[in-house]
Amino acid sequence: MTYPTLFVAGAGFMGHGIAQTAATAGCRVLLYDLTVENAASGIERIRASLEKLKAKAPDTAPDPASILARLKPTASLEDAAGADFVIEAIAENAALKEELFRRLDKVSSRETVFCTNSSAIPISRLAAVTERADRFCGMHFFAPVVLMKLVEVIRGVDTSNETASRVMELARQFGKEPVEVRRDIAGFVVNRILIAAILEAARVVESGAADAEAVDRAMRLGCGHKMGPLETADLSGLDVIAHAAEAIYEDTGDVKFKPPALLARLVAAGRLGRKSGRGFHDYSSP
Repeated sequence: MTYPTLFVAGAGFMGHGIAQTAATAGCRVLLYDLTVENAASGIERIRASLEKLKAKAPDTAPDPASILARLKPTASLEDAAGADFVIEAIAENAALKEELFRRLDKVSSRETVFCTNSSAIPISRLAAVTERADRFCGMHFFAPVVLMKLVEVIRGVDTSNETASRVMELARQFGKEPVEVRRDIAGFVVNRILIAAILEAARVVESGAADAEAVDRAMRLGCGHKMGPLETADLSGLDVIAHAAEAIYEDTGDVKFKPPALLARLVAAGRLGRKSGRGFHDYSSP
């Protein structure tokens, strides 16, 4: 099997998870962030994750050293020149993503396929700032990347059949189960449905009809969900949910995607969910 070289842009929660998944699958990965220190910190988080997995399953978990040997931190976009695929996983901000792709387009090989891990921003909008719209695709992973099997592969209006097929195969090589999204709609499949549910759950809490614990318990018991919508929002990050909702609202004009005041207040207060210790629920106690 031929293992491609990947340039993963963004060493945060999603980026380092994608890098770990790719390196575990046998790919060589250049993990980029604004500083080498930030990129190296992402690799250290990967090291901790691999060592934790090895401690839990010493006989079956892969050797951390062999995986870490396939990872290299970088703060140079020029390193993307030798990559077969670029996977962008920076903040869910269209202007930041567009600027990154403009710069990457200038230094990358003409044959390099660009992918974005955007959770809601239309793929065609991001592809339009490059000269490779036919080799541009959405590759939306889910958190935590190492554990979640789904990858949405989203076509932009100009994405070629060859590009979509290559990205679907890359996802399978990662051990994921890709679902092809054939039309570029904001939010794609999962978030188009999930964000609407999360925002409506937040409005129920905001109305005083029930608190967050009751809403999530009702959805778990009544609908058979493993997690309630507000628990899911806390896991994803309330800032991520708010940005995704705003992107869908901007694209569709549909008021059901306008973030409620409660969500905006929580984000403004720094209550971003599990990563900050508090969101709709409190995670500060062990």
